[in-house]
Amino acid sequence: MDEAGPYPVKLYIYDMSKGMARQLSPLMLGKQVDGIWHTAIVVHGNEYFFVGEGINSCPPGGTPLGEPDSVVDLGFTEVPTEIFMEHLTSLAESSYRKDTYNLFEHNCNTFSNEVAQFLTGRKIPSYITDLPSEVLSTPFGQALRPLLDSIVINPGGNNITGQR
Repeated sequence: MDEAGPYPVKLYIYDMSKGMARQLSPLMLGKQVDGIWHTAIVVHGNEYFFVGEGINSCPPGGTPLGEPDSVVDLGFTEVPTEIFMEHLTSLAESSYRKDTYNLFEHNCNTFSNEVAQFLTGRKIPSYITDLPSEVLSTPFGQALRPLLDSIVINPGGNNITGQR
């Protein structure tokens, strides 16, 4: 059972390119991109994220990605663990099933943004949610889209619905 809230909510941000996007984007895209972002919500002692296998969780910083590149404090929530898990299960059975993952339109950042709003009423930073449209607005992004659409990111963790 939870202690009484409020409970802290954090956004873990990982650069999947490990700094390569910052270095290569001006040359390849003609614009500066600071990272290829994977995000997760940390609340109630766990890190929650959406990947090609569905909604997963692990201890904070417990994926093979290690510690996040940055952490954004999103504030606090009054939503207890039980209600939050019911909400995640509902999402996992509807809009965040494994067959709904898309690298550009429906990814970990879409999930983090929706969950952040559910918990705190706040969105995640726009530089993260705007990145796909920024990349796709370039000729190189358009040329790479078929390849990038086939990529599914899965940094590990346990699927919250037990489905694999």
